[in-house]
Amino acid sequence: MTIAESYVEFGTREARGVSPTYERLSLASSRDEELLTLVETLPPAKRQPNLLFGVVRLLGGPVNDPTAFRDFTLANWPAIEAELRTRAVQTNEPGRCAVLLPVLAALPQPLALLEVGASAGLCLYPDRYAYRYGDHLLGTGEPVLDCALTGTAPPDRRPEVVWRAGLDLNPLRVTDPADVAWLDALVWPEHAHRRARLRAAAAVAAADPPLLARGDMVDDLPALAAQAPAGATLVVFHTSVLYQVPAPRRATFAEVVRGLPGHWIANETPDVMPHDALPEPPDDALYNVLALDGKPLAWTRSHGQAMTWFG
Repeated sequence: MTIAESYVEFGTREARGVSPTYERLSLASSRDEELLTLVETLPPAKRQPNLLFGVVRLLGGPVNDPTAFRDFTLANWPAIEAELRTRAVQTNEPGRCAVLLPVLAALPQPLALLEVGASAGLCLYPDRYAYRYGDHLLGTGEPVLDCALTGTAPPDRRPEVVWRAGLDLNPLRVTDPADVAWLDALVWPEHAHRRARLRAAAAVAAADPPLLARGDMVDDLPALAAQAPAGATLVVFHTSVLYQVPAPRRATFAEVVRGLPGHWIANETPDVMPHDALPEPPDDALYNVLALDGKPLAWTRSHGQAMTWFG
């Protein structure tokens, strides 16, 4: 896929119907040869539309108008390039807990959670958040995570979590204003509800910080998993992470995680984690596949806003 095609794909499959600003910006950028030439100078992993848009927002640039965005980006490219080369998309969307919860609640309790690609660890608190599946409310307090659930009954309990840890190449801290500013810049422009949710989840994490380890998802996973307490069900999970990992490394990771005790929950697009004989997705939007121990269970949207259980 060319860079231009990747921007079209982001605009039409991820942003359409979710962020008109990013849909408009992606499609305009896909036709801008001067802008694409600059993006092409970056390593392939740094060319993502949402990484560029997030960096421009972090630096105070405009994203609502494609022309103003283009002018700002061309005029400030050295500063933008420096940020792009050091940062990664570390969207820490606590809403994803809503699609993990049906699986987590059904596993033998209590749980020891280990998230790979944890960012600031906000998805390590599924037991602390409240959930709303249609008119079914579970839990109290903030944030409340909304999810349109189809094909199965909503969970009737939250999991019991006795240990939570995250592994990331560059862990973020919710107690660091600069890290929180980056998390905020990654929230799409129109999504005031996600921005409020981020703040509420950050407050939960700051009150009881998880163990966040800096390390590689293959080399350092077994040692961190070994720290999980005896008597708890180890659950290694990840969501919208593996697209940033080269394919051979993904395969090695799968071998490592399958060799660990406990369970493995994956929530990734089917192009980076293929499964046999998947049903048709609900529509043309970009979906993840939620899988437990390699068995696909449901289609999920990337921010946890919807899931469709397989029959």
